[in-house]
Amino acid sequence: MPLLAEPVMPFDWPRLWWPGEHSPLYALEVVFRCIATYLMLLAALRITGRRSVKQLSLFELSIVIGLGSIAGDTMFYPEVPLSHALIVFGVVMGLYWLLNYCTEVSPKFSDWMEGKEVLLLQSGHLQWDNFHRQNLTQKELFGALRQYQVEHLGQLKAVYSEATGEMSVFFYEADEVRPGLSIIPDELAKASTTITEAGPHACTTCGHVLTAPTQAALACPVCRKSQWLPACTARRVA
Repeated sequence: MPLLAEPVMPFDWPRLWWPGEHSPLYALEVVFRCIATYLMLLAALRITGRRSVKQLSLFELSIVIGLGSIAGDTMFYPEVPLSHALIVFGVVMGLYWLLNYCTEVSPKFSDWMEGKEVLLLQSGHLQWDNFHRQNLTQKELFGALRQYQVEHLGQLKAVYSEATGEMSVFFYEADEVRPGLSIIPDELAKASTTITEAGPHACTTCGHVLTAPTQAALACPVCRKSQWLPACTARRVA
């Protein structure tokens, strides 16, 4: 017959602060474990370099999760010896070096492991197929572009989503700016299904710009949506 575990008494203050099975001197061992494990973590971060601190790749993030788990356990669990932590750190860092080498010698492996840059916007228009394959919403994209002081998409030559998760933005020169979709929230809220004035209009979904007769209710030829705004022509103020 299996032994039943003893019930845990809630808010058992002696158990919460110091279980009876550990000697008070074990506190000194916990201090030593924390110092030793922290030094191992610092060594691991030193090996991976500064980039892993600023922007983690998928593999580097998995390293952080794995090392964080073994580091936390080693700091205060008496049944986890430091030698086990050293073995785990060594294996994980060996894998890191091996995969880094593979990404350097094989571009295909690098693209699979770390991803590759994706063109999100070109010549003021969203690249619809590429955009839909990314885990990104229009609201997130426009919010990121506003941080670059972008007022409308016609100011942009190209926008790339990099493998690091960051965004690269390339602008037209002031005299090359073309009509484009405003990304100012108050302007986007004025979208209409009917083109009510002459001049170029921009699709509020994909940014496609066209000139159509007034009082026309058109579907965008790119995304098939039918929300329009008068295209903005403002030059960018850096």
